[in-house]
Amino acid sequence: MKFGYKLAAEGFGPKELIRQAVRAEQAGFDFVEISDHYHPWLDVQGHSPFAWTVLGAIAAKTDRIGLATGVTCPTVRYHPAIIAQAAATLAIVSDNRFTLGVGSGERLNEHVVGQGFPSVRGRQERLREALEIIKLLWQGGYQSYEGKHLQLEDARVFDLPDELPVIAVAAGGRNAAEMAAELGDGLFATEPRADLVESYRGAGGAGPLYAEVPMAWAETAEAGVAAAFETTRWALTGWKVMSELPNPVNFEAASQTVRKEDISEHFATGPDAEPYVAAVRDYVTAGFDHIVLQNAGPDPDGFLDFFQKDLGDKLRAL
Repeated sequence: MKFGYKLAAEGFGPKELIRQAVRAEQAGFDFVEISDHYHPWLDVQGHSPFAWTVLGAIAAKTDRIGLATGVTCPTVRYHPAIIAQAAATLAIVSDNRFTLGVGSGERLNEHVVGQGFPSVRGRQERLREALEIIKLLWQGGYQSYEGKHLQLEDARVFDLPDELPVIAVAAGGRNAAEMAAELGDGLFATEPRADLVESYRGAGGAGPLYAEVPMAWAETAEAGVAAAFETTRWALTGWKVMSELPNPVNFEAASQTVRKEDISEHFATGPDAEPYVAAVRDYVTAGFDHIVLQNAGPDPDGFLDFFQKDLGDKLRAL
């Protein structure tokens, strides 16, 4: 069982994210995971630095902790050839500590390059082709690829690590979980769904199982709820909304019906360990073994201290 700390790139600037990652290593986390966004979900969050620059700096400033994207869309804003090169380089400079988390993306980040945003089926088709391109380039040598949506012409990644990064594929349903087993090395999810684990394992997947757990640590439960409501209420709008809206102002409008009571139902909050342990237990029971603690509370350092002094040991006892 591994435990990760979510670097909320929508909520903090690049230097602060690097500082938090260093502190997470000191606190005993096994890895950090960073979102790869162009925009924040809400304007109040106020940030969205380039994830790959932040990860490179973290690799240089840490010694042990794993690094992961959670997740990158390698199909619209990026071409998969660029991600193949970026991930290979990061694996080298981090001494093989990097996991490439990939998914089909959100309009929020992908529409910015003016190429539109595909349908659900189109996104999954592109993700499949992107995974095939990345793995092709990681074989070494010059490679070409002619897909329905994506092409590659006589390209080579010259700097390849001795150990290729694990590719964890985000899945919200059976088909994506099966694709994770076929073309990836692990599964990535945001809900404690045993059916996703079963679909992945049933299709032959044998790699790590990543999942994010929402929480908002604060000295009182009310303070945690208030902080999560201000910055993270978008997370309760559902994936069909989250994948389709183009800008933070749209998420501001879409989340108007979310109540603080809804936050209390979905986020572990407060100063005591038990709500957090109970939330993580649901994911462990579902079969996940790489648990990402996604803290939306107002005090990152307080949460990191909480993990180091109390929560970490209780979670590892699961």
